[in-house]
Amino acid sequence: MKEEAVCEIACNGFEALHLAVIDSDVALIIGVPGYPVTSLMELFLKTDMPLTNTHNTHKSTYRANWLTNEKVALEIALGASVSGRRALVLVKHVGMNLLSDPLITSVTHTIGAGLVIIAGDDPGVKGSQNEQDSRWYGRIAEVAVFDPVNPDTAYRTLRRAYELSEEIRAPVILRVTAGLEKTEGKVRRLPASSAVHPLFDRSIWRLRMMEKHQHFHSKVYPMLEAEAENTDLNKVTEEIEEEIEEEIEEKGIEEIEADTQTSEQKEVERIKGVKRIGIISSGFASSVVETVLKKPGYSHGFSHLILNLVNPLPLQKIGNFLKNNRRVLVAEESEPFIEEHIRISGNVCGKKTGHLPYGQIMPEDVEFALEHIEEDTVSSPVDPIRTEFRKKDRAAICEDCPYLPLYHFLRTSDIQVAGDMGCSVRSAPEPLAAVDVSFALGSAISVACGFEKKGIAVIGDFALAHSGILGLLNAASEGYEVLVLVLQNEVAAMTGGQKVPELKKVIEAIVPDVSVFNLDVEEGKEVQDGEEKREGNTGKEIEKEMGKEVKKSTPYSELSDLIREKLTLPGTSVIFIKGKCRKY
Repeated sequence: MKEEAVCEIACNGFEALHLAVIDSDVALIIGVPGYPVTSLMELFLKTDMPLTNTHNTHKSTYRANWLTNEKVALEIALGASVSGRRALVLVKHVGMNLLSDPLITSVTHTIGAGLVIIAGDDPGVKGSQNEQDSRWYGRIAEVAVFDPVNPDTAYRTLRRAYELSEEIRAPVILRVTAGLEKTEGKVRRLPASSAVHPLFDRSIWRLRMMEKHQHFHSKVYPMLEAEAENTDLNKVTEEIEEEIEEEIEEKGIEEIEADTQTSEQKEVERIKGVKRIGIISSGFASSVVETVLKKPGYSHGFSHLILNLVNPLPLQKIGNFLKNNRRVLVAEESEPFIEEHIRISGNVCGKKTGHLPYGQIMPEDVEFALEHIEEDTVSSPVDPIRTEFRKKDRAAICEDCPYLPLYHFLRTSDIQVAGDMGCSVRSAPEPLAAVDVSFALGSAISVACGFEKKGIAVIGDFALAHSGILGLLNAASEGYEVLVLVLQNEVAAMTGGQKVPELKKVIEAIVPDVSVFNLDVEEGKEVQDGEEKREGNTGKEIEKEMGKEVKKSTPYSELSDLIREKLTLPGTSVIFIKGKCRKY
């Protein structure tokens, strides 16, 4: 981005990304809810947000909506791209696992208009089932990955990401964390994009798949490597060390030492020390490092290479930095992505050497690392305060959750229970201990199919729509023994209350044995005409005539009886358990 800035705006990192999308003429925005990208997507869904760059006559209009599956989201975005419309996909880090299939293929198959994937990572695992680093998908898919430090670089990297995507005819990944959203700063807003965006070029079909891959590595990837080396988004922070570096280059350190009197020996040591310790960082960790370097005692003697474009790594620039510094600390979240690539040089320390922890980086972690920088390996002490905080911070089932009695029943049963990455996963730890295992969103049904005996799969309706329906299709067609309990609260309760599609009729077409149990019918109250209490998909009445029966037992005991009944039947059974989420 070489244009002159047209205005300067104070905002946080996510608001900067919102502005960059508006100014990049993006036509389609698709998000799959999940921490931390949910709050970013909500900016695009607000109708009162300004859509126009007032310093440009171009008016930005886009379509923004939620989806339930990341693979589908990217495939829709690819369709927009090949038709000449810029697109944006927002997912959390585990969503990258699902969309990696079309992502990797699209890189050599090529696309049309710019396509950017914003991957939200969760260092510290504040709202996720695992800690994962999306930067590695840059290596796997061989695409550019930006990891912005602050609001201004977030704006600039996203603007550049769309241009670069069209130049290389491939998607680009931009990695964010919750730390970026909390970072405030000024953004130099640039003129809005007004160029005509390219369509898909069908000439690529002249090449076979093997030839496409060869073409990519001979023509495209070198463009990415040049971008990484030459972009001003990757640079050493400007400090007084630059003046000293110029003096060293002009005279040489030996001449400086010879000309210096003994009384000035400390100053010589300081000059030599300026290029003795270096720090390489990317993303929000760079802001943490800068915070530490502003403290007394850290203002001199350190040089800091900040990388906003991390794949491909600027190996030449990093190589020169390593030569100019005797010891180099790599500060990054969550995994040692940069460190793994350069630790062979021998003077690099970071997570692999114990200087820094895996996952989230705090200022005290950087201070600890710098204090022990001369040591080859370090055993970092466990922080009891942080450990205790994490114990208290564990999210639990809401006290008024309508499914609490169900979890209590599952705890007392001797049946194996597979949970899912919805609210049910919170019932796995003590004191509930209702769910035995939980691996991924939508995985419960397939996992339960692998149990030795007929077990139970507890899955939310959002997870069922996400990917669980595929496991159910396989279970029904292959005759697996499994009871599926679909917690039908009609919202994605863990990620902001997004609406969930109604799938009952679809499931009835897949599975012969489908029942519905409504927990929202108040105890002791007559069920209204047309209101479901307990019914089979065949229409056979399990109680008396539906709509006229007064309940004589608690709904939870009836549900327990129904579960026990279905567990005795062969094959696959499904019970939709309706319960209104008290939170939304």
